[in-house]
Amino acid sequence: MTPDSQMSSPPFPSTDNAVLGLIVGGAIESVRSGEATVEEAILHAAVHGWYEGHVQGEDECPGCDFRGGLAKDSARS
Repeated sequence: MTPDSQMSSPPFPSTDNAVLGLIVGGAIESVRSGEATVEEAILHAAVHGWYEGHVQGEDECPGCDFRGGLAKDSARS
C-alpha cells in the first residue's frame, strides 16, 4: 500500500495525521536506541495508532457511529 492509496475504514487514522507520524517515529527511535524490542514498538504503535484513528473520527463527526462512507457494523475493507 502506498501512502497516497485509499486506506481502509476507521479506526485507522489518515496517513497524513501528524500524531500518527509522531507515534511511528517514536516507535522507530525506541528500537534504534534499544529502549524497546521490535515487537514492543509495533504493539505500542498499533495501539496508539488505532486510538488516534478513533480520536480523528470523533473530531470529524462528533456523535456519529461511523466515519466515512460505512455505517457502524458494516463490513470493512
